Amino acid sequence: MSRLQQVTVLGATGSVGLSTLDVIARHPDRYQVFALTGFTRLNELLALCVRHAPRFAVVPEAAAARGLQEDLRAAGLATQVLVGEEGLCQVSADAEVDTVVAAIVGAAGLRPTLAAVDAGKKILLANKEALVMSGALFMQAVRKSGAVLLPLDSEHNAIFQCMPGDFSRGLSQVGVRRILLTASGGPFRQTPSAELEHVSPDQACAHPNWSMGRKISVDSASMMNKGLELIEACWLFDARPDQVEVVIHPQSVIHSLVDYVDGSVLAQLGNPDMRTPIANALAWPERIDSGVAPLDLFAIARLDFEAPDEQRFPCLRLARQAAEAGNSAPAMLNAANEVAVAAFLDGRIRFPQIASIIEDVLSLEPVVAVNDLGAVFEADAKARALAGQWLNRNAR
Repeated sequence: MSRLQQVTVLGATGSVGLSTLDVIARHPDRYQVFALTGFTRLNELLALCVRHAPRFAVVPEAAAARGLQEDLRAAGLATQVLVGEEGLCQVSADAEVDTVVAAIVGAAGLRPTLAAVDAGKKILLANKEALVMSGALFMQAVRKSGAVLLPLDSEHNAIFQCMPGDFSRGLSQVGVRRILLTASGGPFRQTPSAELEHVSPDQACAHPNWSMGRKISVDSASMMNKGLELIEACWLFDARPDQVEVVIHPQSVIHSLVDYVDGSVLAQLGNPDMRTPIANALAWPERIDSGVAPLDLFAIARLDFEAPDEQRFPCLRLARQAAEAGNSAPAMLNAANEVAVAAFLDGRIRFPQIASIIEDVLSLEPVVAVNDLGAVFEADAKARALAGQWLNRNAR
């Protein structure tokens, strides 16, 4: 290779960011960290900077930036610290950057991810909310700039690996009948519905198979994460909502499947470790070692499947309805969910009320066209305001 690929990691202190850095560290002959960003875990960001010596680091506030800059200088590093969304967009679009790993959770990741898109970068997308909020605008920007968009979610990366190379021609044109999007079912898959009223945030965050941040862990427990992934799959693979079927697969070994019209079903299997899809996307179209142990089918012994229960998990139903409605509905769904999950983690509402807030917001605010990014953020703001009003009326 002529030079090291320069990589910006947005959300470096989260689980995806840390897994990405682990893979990068295994291949110092291929990759170099250009920039790292963090939000609240600034001591961890400092340690990552010391290890990887990036050109830039980005933090949300000026005071934090000053403190981190002093610590970096004391450590003998020349890393420059930038601030806020402007800094995030700068390290996403810098001319020297080849690859941007978009792993900021939630709506906060949209603008810097779009900055990478507009700059024509190779984007490894873990921030599903970016596509959920602005799907048509996002994909239009990808086509216009010539950016390379590769999915990092294990499910979408699995679908990508099982699709023919020319799937952009349309699913029907390449013989694809449907996408089977697998879900573990989370920690409450077999919990009686009546008991969900009393589950704690720590219980909701105790995922049986994956190690993730608290917000995405709650989304997995409510199956909203799978709903957001359904919307994301529609945009990534130009599929209708009725072409994406969610399948509960408790072992999390089959990461997703693609069903072809000739009766063939292709599946991607692997241990539940994010380093596999990260390595696949980083090196695509090549393959590199991820550090993940080989899959031991004899130890697994069985693979189970079941249909999702949308009465137990109404968030999945709400997400599918938002996908079918399109326009501003997915952005409102995502915003209401972010507010609701934060309130649950703060102990202000019970677990089932997450869905109640989202359904209330979607019933109160009409779906409108989103022809530009301003309309996306307007829908986001309205949904957050309505969710806040629900909390003011009902939160304990």
